[in-house]
Amino acid sequence: MLNLLVFTLVGVGAQLVDGALGMAFGVTATTLLIFSGVGAAHASAAVHLAEVGTTLVSGVAHWRFRNIDWKVVLRLGVPGAIGAFLGATVLSGLSTEAAVPVTATILLIIGVYVALRFSVRPPAVADARTSPHSAKFLSPLGFFGGFIDASGGGGWGPITTSTLLSRGKTAPRTVIGSVSASEFLVAVAASVGFLIGLGRESLDNLLIVAGLAIGGALAAPVAAWLVSRVPATLLGTAVGGVIVVTNLYKLFDTFEVSSTVATLLYILLIAGWITLLVVSWKRSKLTAAESSGGLEKLEAPTPAALQEDPQGQKI
Repeated sequence: MLNLLVFTLVGVGAQLVDGALGMAFGVTATTLLIFSGVGAAHASAAVHLAEVGTTLVSGVAHWRFRNIDWKVVLRLGVPGAIGAFLGATVLSGLSTEAAVPVTATILLIIGVYVALRFSVRPPAVADARTSPHSAKFLSPLGFFGGFIDASGGGGWGPITTSTLLSRGKTAPRTVIGSVSASEFLVAVAASVGFLIGLGRESLDNLLIVAGLAIGGALAAPVAAWLVSRVPATLLGTAVGGVIVVTNLYKLFDTFEVSSTVATLLYILLIAGWITLLVVSWKRSKLTAAESSGGLEKLEAPTPAALQEDPQGQKI
């Protein structure tokens, strides 16, 4: 019962991050599972099976809040599902020992990318509620994102969401909602791939699946509501740093890096992470101040308005 509660809380936290950033449920959950000793393929299989439920609830929630462009969902999700199925098959074919450094390296790179993406160069902001991107652009992006997501235990959001936001042609809420909805197709395809590749072993961690699914489903509606209210720069930098630290620890342990070298690298890494967090915090405060200033300017009464009484008569 205690384990179920722990995995449920992991699911809640991962889904809140995923809903606010449009990424990181798989990366966060897989990182924590591998860190706790679960094999790379089994961790990815458990996370994707749980995501079948969480992404369905998340997609419905984003649909209710009108955050979805269904053309993006199809053009991104169908190729993503094909890539995810292939990625799951590849990861299932690796031995447990060989899969750990491969998955940890992929997650480490994704963590660095997420931290830098949201601190140094935050996503552009647009207002368009429909995406102008064609299938020629979205299909290869979806295929690559799906393959990395399944083979690395995460990466769908960091690859697809960040790319679409960086183009600056679609409103962030539409990008995040559409990517979250299309991830349902990716999760289903990856789960089928793991079921074929691992057989009954893919169902060995049903307690983990249940906890992640329950937590993610509970948090999905709140995450969809928070998508435009959470400072993404600070949250993305924080999550990216956590992913980097935990996966670096796994790599150090796998390759038996000496404690002296590991400690030195950790000090440098944490110092850089703190610096990025400070930059992100200042950027979020500056953005909030600029938004507040713009609102005050919009609401400031004009001289003509000051010369009229409430009935519209000139004073």
